[in-house]
Amino acid sequence: MVPIPLSSLVPCRSGSVEDWPYLDQDVLSSTRSRKVCLTCHWFRHHTGMSCIPLLTCQLHQGLLAHGEHLTRRCQGWTDDMMRQQGWAPEGA
Repeated sequence: MVPIPLSSLVPCRSGSVEDWPYLDQDVLSSTRSRKVCLTCHWFRHHTGMSCIPLLTCQLHQGLLAHGEHLTRRCQGWTDDMMRQQGWAPEGA
C-alpha cells in the first residue's frame, strides 16, 4: 500500500455535518490493527439532532456508522498529532 501525501487529501465539502453522506466500503476497509478510524487524526465526534452523537471523518467529510470506527479505516489514516508530537506541542 502506497501512503497518500496529506497535501492531496484536502476536504472540499461544506455545510452542516448532519448533511454529510455516510462513508461506504469504497472508502473504508476492514482492519484488525490499532489503525482504525477511532485512532485517526481526522476522526471527530459531533452532537447531532436530539443529542445523538455523530461520528465523522474530517478528511473525507463523511459520517461513520456506529461501530465502524472500531473496525475500519481508509488509506488516509494518520496517527493523532498529539501522539506524534506529545502533549501541547504549541507550547514548545
